[in-house]
Parts: sequence; C-alpha cells; structure tokens
Amino acid sequence: MLFKRKLYDKMLEWKREFDGKTALLIKGARRVGKSTLVEEFAKNEYESYILIDFSIASKEVKVLFDDLSDLNYLFLRLQMIYQVNLVERKSAVIFDEVQMQPKARQAIKHLVKDHRYDYIETGSLLSIKKNIKDIVIPSEETRLQLYPLDYEEFRWALGDTVTIPLLKSMYEKIMPLGDDMNRRLLRDFRLYMLVGGMPQAVDTYISTNNLSIVDQVKRNILELYEEDFRKIDPSGRAGMLFDAIPAELGKNASRYQVSSVIEGEKGDRVSEILADMQDSMTVYISYHADDPGTGMPLHKDPRRYKLFLCDTGLFTTLAFKDRDFTENELYEKLLSNKLAADLGYLYENIVAQMLKAAGNELFYYTFPKEASNHNYEVDFLVARKNKICPIEVKSSGYKAHASLDAFYEKFSPRIWKRYLIYTKDVRKDKDVLCLPVYMAMFL
Repeated sequence: MLFKRKLYDKMLEWKREFDGKTALLIKGARRVGKSTLVEEFAKNEYESYILIDFSIASKEVKVLFDDLSDLNYLFLRLQMIYQVNLVERKSAVIFDEVQMQPKARQAIKHLVKDHRYDYIETGSLLSIKKNIKDIVIPSEETRLQLYPLDYEEFRWALGDTVTIPLLKSMYEKIMPLGDDMNRRLLRDFRLYMLVGGMPQAVDTYISTNNLSIVDQVKRNILELYEEDFRKIDPSGRAGMLFDAIPAELGKNASRYQVSSVIEGEKGDRVSEILADMQDSMTVYISYHADDPGTGMPLHKDPRRYKLFLCDTGLFTTLAFKDRDFTENELYEKLLSNKLAADLGYLYENIVAQMLKAAGNELFYYTFPKEASNHNYEVDFLVARKNKICPIEVKSSGYKAHASLDAFYEKFSPRIWKRYLIYTKDVRKDKDVLCLPVYMAMFL
C-alpha cells in the first residue's frame, strides 16, 4: 500500500528550486519506505524514469559506472537495458540502495554537471567506511531524511485527515479536550505506539487487524537490522548494544551503561560502532548537555548518552523479542491502559521519536538533588527562540514536575517554556504546560 508521506512536499521543493543542479539523496533506516516513496515521486513528477536497484542490479549495469568518459554511451546502454526512453530535463534516474555501488554515487558529480536528467538516490548505512573509503563523496547532493510514519501520517493511513489539525488548533489555544475525548485520543495513540510507523507493519495492521501478525512483521525488520549490525561489527557488539536499549532505558539510569551490556567494555571503545548505528538511523542518541543552552551541541558529553529506537512499534517488539507474542505484556497493558510505571520508558521512546521526526536533536540534563544520592533529570531539552524548553515525560497522569521546577530555579533566564508530557488533558500548572503525549509532535 502507498502511504502519503510529508517528505514528498520537500522533494517537490528540491525539484522546483534546484532544477537538476543537485542530486537528491533520501536517507533512512531499512524498511522505512524510501524506495516506494522515490518511485512514486518519479512516476508522478517525470515523463519517464529508470530505477536502478543496486542490491539486485546485474554486473552489466554496475560496470557502466567504472568509466564515465562517454556519458552518451552510458545513457544509451541504460535505456536499452531498462527499456525506458529518457527525455532531457523531463526524466529521472534513481539509484536505489546506492551504498551497494559506491562508484555510482561518486558519478553524481559528473551526472549533475551534465544536467540532462534529475538524479535521486536512496540508501542506508551510508557512512560505513567500507562503502565510501575509495570514492569521493559528491558535494552536489541535497540530503533529506525519511523517518517512520509519524503520528499524523499514521492517521492518514487509517483514513483520518481531521484529528491532527484539530489537535494542533487546541494545542495552540491551550484548550482542554475533556476527559472522555482525551481517553479516546489516548486509546488511538496507544495503537500507534504498538503498531509503529514502519510502512510494512502499518500495511499489515490495516489489512489484517491482527497485532500478532504485525508483531511478526516487526520481528523480521529487527532481524534485518541485526544482520546489518553484524556486517558493520562482526564482533557482535553492535547487536548487543541494540538489543539492550529497552532494558537500559528501563533501569531509569542517567546514561546508557555499556559495561552492563558488554562485560568489561568501556564506552569510549564503542564510539565508532555507535556512530555507525546512529548513521543507520535505526537508533537515536540523546546526549547529556553539560551546559544547557542554545549551544547544546557544543556542550554535549560524548560519554553520557541514552539510546532510543527509531520506531516505538519496533521497541515494543524488541523489549520482548525472546518471548512469544502472547507474552508481550506491553501490548496487553497498552491496549487496556494499564501500563505499569516500570514500563514508562515506552513513553520516553515515543517522545524521542516524535521530537526527532520534527527535526530536533536530542539532549537531556541531570543534576544532583541537595542532601540526596539521587538526581533530578530533565528528559529532553529543545532550543526555541534563542532559549531552551525543558521537557519532562511521565507515563501516567501524575502532575508533579519536581525536575522541571528545580531546573527552572537553576536556569530560569535561559528558559522559554516548560512542558510536562503525560496522559491527562491539556492544562497549565502556573507556567508549566501539561500536554497529553499525543501532542508532543507539536513541540
């Protein structure tokens, strides 16, 4: 099934503004819908297109990029092999899974300069050294990231185009929804948390209405990711770090503890592996901001971080990967709205996912409580209007926000707004805006 994706509009902007002066590179995790989106775009926006899937392309096609001295010959051969007539300035050539053929990516510089056609690339794990070490990365690329379906795209897939615009209006007016409406909206949102935003999982849910089958689809996707991790790290450490994300978040610790996942391992020795995992876009890293402010990227602590999954639907499956679907308590408790406090990390992951999809980098902050061995923790920090907005996430309707209050006392001149994300209705508690979790997408 084809799903409406917001990135399509940005692709149209690229086509209109650059007019072939750059190639378009769509990055994203495996199975996030890159190939489907790009081909649909080419069908709709060009007279013709050639799609070269380098994961299955023949040697005859691949060797064409070894020698670019005669582009007329290259285009002639491609048209004959794919039986497509290319029209100057009205056709596109798609390099799907371009990381499988580095010389094709290197060729972008010359193809864009030639300017006969538009070029669109898709790829995963693009920065793995073995894929780019022998080529010159083209500067003639406009890069866009495709994430799993966000909540609005998920509602579109279910045929609902009304709910999210209404929610945004009520968010902007800080207007309560009423308890009955909030309960219904939370029930709908919990379904998104379970199914997730991977297109194949969403399609399976729509066609079967069976979460057991959806869960198996997600297990298959997770297996693909683990195969990728074995390729980038044959020692298996990447896979171990990935599998432990739910458990590490569940500890409610102030950082991801590598040594507890891989015995005797130190965090600084896995930094390169983490960089590759992050580049795969299967995980998001939230760094501790040592000096919370608008310059947080300059003050992040590379040794203190938390890891989140790119898709909370995958998270619910990974958390119980070693058990049968019927034993996955997240499904039962979320559907019945009986999520235990010790499973609250699920809400932290969905907020991280929503903030990231909205274009935010992820940061958090911890600081000690006076006369206590415990810490205050602000779950997320986002920069707005040359100031920062601290965000505290709760998996219940509990209205207390001690960490936000303590943070305000410490950094009040730097703060624009404070947010508590929880499961109750919209309300203001002095200057803290309390929002139901489904409104986190508007932050």
